[in-house]
Amino acid sequence: MAIEPVRCMTAEIEAGVAPAAALFHSLSDETRLRIVQHLACGEARVTDLVDRLGLAQSTVSKHLACLRDCGLVDYRTEGRQSFYSLTRPELLDLLESAEALLEATGHAVTVCPVYGPEAEQEATR
Repeated sequence: MAIEPVRCMTAEIEAGVAPAAALFHSLSDETRLRIVQHLACGEARVTDLVDRLGLAQSTVSKHLACLRDCGLVDYRTEGRQSFYSLTRPELLDLLESAEALLEATGHAVTVCPVYGPEAEQEATR
């Protein structure tokens, strides 16, 4: 499949590379991505996410703060509880596109020596 010439690196696209890299970096953490996947089903409290993900409250809160700072999630308060939700429906489109890309490439990224799971394990040693 050939790439359309219009989609090559234009000045507008080039100017948006750093913000795009920041967006993808915000989603590159497995915990943040799992939080986004849960919030795709609807709003949730920190305690709900702690129970679903099996992580410490401080870990979930830290990742929610990152996603909130990136403008991807927000919260509303009800009494003493905070309910988190996704701010942009386009994020779901992005995740669906990522799933389609993974399927189309045969999940080749999972065996990538730089970004695959084995590289991640090696980095934590």
